[in-house]
Amino acid sequence: MSTWFPEQPKAWYHRMCLRILGFGQIPKHVAVIMDGNRRFAVKNSMERAEGHLKGFDKLTEVLEWCLDIGITEVTVYAFSIENFKRSKAEVDCLMELARKKFKRLMEEKDKIQEYGVCVRVLGNVSLLPDDIQEIIAEVVTYSKDNTRAILNVCFAYTSRDEMCTAMKEIAEGVSLGLIKDSDVSEALLEKSLYTGNSPNPDLLVRTSGEVRLSDFLLWQTAYSCLAFVKVLWPEFSRWHLYGCILHYQRNYKQLQKAKEQNEADQIRLQRESDYEIVAQQMDQSETQSIHTLAKQYANDRENRVNNFVQYLHDKRDKFFHDIAAKSKKSMT
Repeated sequence: MSTWFPEQPKAWYHRMCLRILGFGQIPKHVAVIMDGNRRFAVKNSMERAEGHLKGFDKLTEVLEWCLDIGITEVTVYAFSIENFKRSKAEVDCLMELARKKFKRLMEEKDKIQEYGVCVRVLGNVSLLPDDIQEIIAEVVTYSKDNTRAILNVCFAYTSRDEMCTAMKEIAEGVSLGLIKDSDVSEALLEKSLYTGNSPNPDLLVRTSGEVRLSDFLLWQTAYSCLAFVKVLWPEFSRWHLYGCILHYQRNYKQLQKAKEQNEADQIRLQRESDYEIVAQQMDQSETQSIHTLAKQYANDRENRVNNFVQYLHDKRDKFFHDIAAKSKKSMT
């Protein structure tokens, strides 16, 4: 059975390329739309299941290449909620592949710890079969404290569903009194997404030649470098990855300028909002300056938001912990 940790030898010319790339900016977080498995199967006269298996093998190779380059976080689009609309045979095949590969990952516990990989599964996991939920929960809870590298697997995921879920969570936070309606902002919504623990991707790569995002990380990639590669996912090579990194490096300054401008705009808008709220709440007998009150209000708001975000993270951790605990109990 194929491994998650192939440990491929590097030729001298790859080592040289890595050194050259190291003179430029290396993206810390790369997102990947692994497109083209089915077309690869048709092209090579094989069953779709074999095409998906080749796609998994390619993923394990690419993860190692990313570590070699210095990319410490990778987010992959493994299964869209829209994929449930495919034929039952293909959906069953994809579920069986996920079942086998997540089990295989737990069989390589020593490697998870050796590489220090934290595996997160992002999406509406409750849509998946119970046994797959259980093995996913086991992987997530086992690796959650690792920090050297992060693999985010978007499974039963779409960006629109993610944003709807975040808005529902925020509405719940307001109703529970954890936050105020005046605390709701773009920054809060971003922190409430499944990816709230991670920086937004620096680079997004899509294979197969398609030039759309297919409902993947729509919010998070607003200021990411996009690389659309005309190669089917199982045929993606180190050279394609090096080309994507060079594409990122050529556009780095423009991307940073846009990001910094957006961050400055968000800070300004939040400050203006704080002052407006304080001005509305002040009464004529108030002796403190509006500047002092706005600063105090901002501190209080940040504390509420941070506590709410921690509540969300604890809630999501508990979801996986409870599933894993239930699974262990049923096995005893």
